[in-house]
Amino acid sequence: MGAIRNSLVTGLALAIAAPLAAETVAIRAGSVITDAAAEPSGAATILVEDGRIVSVTPGHGKVKADREIDLKSKTVLPGLIDLHTHLTGDPGGDFWKDATEPEEWGVVVGAKNARLTALAGFTTVREAGSGRETAFALRRGTAAGLVPGPRIVAAGPPLAIIGGHGDVNGFRPEINELLDSGFTCTGAVECAAKVRLASQNGADVIKITATGGVLSQQGRGLEAHFTPEEMKAIADTAHSLGLKVMAHAHGARGIQQAAEAGIDTIEHGTYLDEAAARAMKARGTVLVPTLMALEGVSEGLGKGVYTPVVEAKIRAVQPLMASLVSRARQYGVTVAFGTDAGVYQHGRNAGELGLMRKQGMTDREVLASATTVAARVLGMENQIGRLAPGYSADIIAVGGNPLKDVTVLEKVDFVMVRGRVID
Repeated sequence: MGAIRNSLVTGLALAIAAPLAAETVAIRAGSVITDAAAEPSGAATILVEDGRIVSVTPGHGKVKADREIDLKSKTVLPGLIDLHTHLTGDPGGDFWKDATEPEEWGVVVGAKNARLTALAGFTTVREAGSGRETAFALRRGTAAGLVPGPRIVAAGPPLAIIGGHGDVNGFRPEINELLDSGFTCTGAVECAAKVRLASQNGADVIKITATGGVLSQQGRGLEAHFTPEEMKAIADTAHSLGLKVMAHAHGARGIQQAAEAGIDTIEHGTYLDEAAARAMKARGTVLVPTLMALEGVSEGLGKGVYTPVVEAKIRAVQPLMASLVSRARQYGVTVAFGTDAGVYQHGRNAGELGLMRKQGMTDREVLASATTVAARVLGMENQIGRLAPGYSADIIAVGGNPLKDVTVLEKVDFVMVRGRVID
């Protein structure tokens, strides 16, 4: 019996160790847009194996594959990229829930939102601030295929000044202290140390709140929080570790200081002026405008969703967002796609596309902002954002041609993330 048992154990171990044969999938497309700079191809076949694109060939001729997917009536294109999401949270003004809900609940909420986001056509997202472990756990779950959802590039907790946007506030002092994330900092040395701590704990990107925020429980404006020296220490330390920095920034001088410090992207950018835009252009800093954030919070005005302090700030920024993208482009600032999903309901991310077009971008430019441009922001331009051999099989399909009307992307009919179909 011992010999039989040993034989069974050995056989089981070998079966577990042996890699599964990779499935080959042939996608039959009515038309393919391989890149936002390209024209639709007409009928084509995309061959996918082991999560990557093997080939994109004209026509529907015979190709050896284990399985076929019929998208002959659809336009097939690269999956979209959202550079600013908060998958582990849902919209609302109940800031006090930080004191009542365990951090683990964010993973449950995130699993729901990851699927909604993928079904909306977004196959990669940058998670722009979460609890200590929630986004990292969700990142692992979607990568392993245990949770249906997009590829996640996660920041973890944002770096903030004490009491600033991104830090805990609005509670009694002892509650603020109890809920502290551990990622506030004062002075260049401490801020550099917190970047190293974020890197140690698994951050893919460093998020900072460079200015005040609209939704925090403070009425003290939206200008710069960190000093220029602190911002430079953050940027230099992150870059030395191979990480990029994204900065929540509303006020013009905070935007300018962040750009001059070498921070890679400005999130929101509400009060952008000429001096701030010129600093961004000179340093190659990219704007992620998050126009859908204002759409979402505006829907809650006058309904008791937000505190009076927050409502006043929302109303103050409303007139500025209607011209943000056009202001940035006037000075040659690169604009990349990001929505702040979580401030509004997840799954509506593609609403940002039409808002960007309203501010003067062409359909092609808008599509590029959510594919090739966003991939370049992530430093992943050789992996995602295009359909080409060797690239990740992040593929979506729609009816119509998004190069003529980008809003057709608001209804996505097929989604594949890393070779896995999301349904």
